[in-house]
Amino acid sequence: MANKGLSKSKYTKFRQCEKALWLRVYHPELAVEDPQMAARFQAGNEVGDLAMHLFGNYVEVTTLKADGTLDLKAMLDKTQQCLSDGTQNICEASFTFEGCYCAVDILCKTAGGYAIYEVKSSSASEDDEGAKKDKMEVYAQDIAYQKWVLTHCGVNVTGVYLVRLNSDYVRGEELDISQLFITTDMTDYVAHEYPHIERFINTARQTLQQQQEPEAELTKHCHKPYHCEFWNYCAQHIPHPSVFDLYKKRFDHKLSLYNKGKVTFDDIAGEKLTDFQQTQVACTLSNETHIDRAAIREFMQQLSYPLYFLDFETMQVVIPQYPGTKPYQQITFQYSLHYIEKEGGPLLHKEFLGVSGEDPRRALAEQLCQDIPMNVCVTAYNKSFECTRIKELAQAFPDLSEHLLNIRDHIVDLWDPFKAGHYYVPAMGGSTSIKYVLPALWPNEPSLDYHNLDERCQNGGNAMTIFPQIKDMEPAEQQATRKALLAYCCLDTYAMVKVWERLKEQM
Repeated sequence: MANKGLSKSKYTKFRQCEKALWLRVYHPELAVEDPQMAARFQAGNEVGDLAMHLFGNYVEVTTLKADGTLDLKAMLDKTQQCLSDGTQNICEASFTFEGCYCAVDILCKTAGGYAIYEVKSSSASEDDEGAKKDKMEVYAQDIAYQKWVLTHCGVNVTGVYLVRLNSDYVRGEELDISQLFITTDMTDYVAHEYPHIERFINTARQTLQQQQEPEAELTKHCHKPYHCEFWNYCAQHIPHPSVFDLYKKRFDHKLSLYNKGKVTFDDIAGEKLTDFQQTQVACTLSNETHIDRAAIREFMQQLSYPLYFLDFETMQVVIPQYPGTKPYQQITFQYSLHYIEKEGGPLLHKEFLGVSGEDPRRALAEQLCQDIPMNVCVTAYNKSFECTRIKELAQAFPDLSEHLLNIRDHIVDLWDPFKAGHYYVPAMGGSTSIKYVLPALWPNEPSLDYHNLDERCQNGGNAMTIFPQIKDMEPAEQQATRKALLAYCCLDTYAMVKVWERLKEQM
């Protein structure tokens, strides 16, 4: 049976989209969850657990039933007991008012009442001002909802704050949580939101009670940074390909065309498009491949023997585990390296995979310097990723920096001819990711099909998630998982070799 009560997560989902809230409650099976959602949820729990220690001693009221679900009644009762006892810091403080429930991450006693501290696992740094504004508005909605519930429960809310990770914090030998977190006063943001909240809560309640699915237009809330899990369902009427498949076109621009009735590629004839987008549309409509042989020859002239193909795998560690690292820093734990020493020579391979639970960076950097000589031609696909990781390794290990930076400075990007539109196949579907380029250039090749790999690791998201878990596995499972990781990363560089072969054919 659908749970028709309103929580803070349901409230913020409603503020994103009324239809999304209704679908979450009545048809959750229609959701397509982000594969990284579980990892982000786990990271959020770890960040929340650390933040509980920010203000000294605390009481956590979280209580579980025998089946592992939250015992809300027990949590509500414990919260009231803590309030009666004058507890200074209450974590997961739980309140309910007329069907509206919330749990406050940290509730701190002040001179005149209590302050709300909402903890998020995101960092306090955001390059895109538009995205930053959107995020702060969503945070304000969440906190304003909590303030409304607490106020109606008789709690005098004296302050509202947001606690996030400090992206500039560099860990020393020990983790310093006073520096790890940044606290933002949300008073102004919440004050802007609060006058409207009762109206929104009442409408959300009505949505939860109705039996018929609400109608909703596609909006910016369907896409980044919201990542709505019901996009596939709500967009099922849109033909493929459509304006939403256009290469590197902003979602709001795609949405504008869609709202004008410009949906299919036939519809957008005469619209202002980039050269790449024009090539994409023309190739798709004619079902023909576009190849600029002169441009490809010019690109291939950059390559020389011995020729190396390099790919890294990383884990993005939310809470820095190793000295000298920051929140959300990419930690390189693996690489695959295919190479050909001379023209017509055999394809050779080397690889590295760190030990789960240990800092893999030093050993990886040392072996990379052994495996790749200085002043040789190295290729990567979307080289900015590999170049950035190598720069980070050089900064971490100055004694290896000369060799590492020499490797970085000799990397040529195999992505270049594809992102420039010099080679486009309709099967690429508007993407220049190697995961789309490879099957477009080499269709029906089982050895190049990532789905034929061990299901433990078939994509980079799997690799990022599973590597830190290996340390907790039984020996046999550890061995099988490491084998799966090695096979996946090996296919990444073998894929680069096969892409290079196709480019050679066009010279």
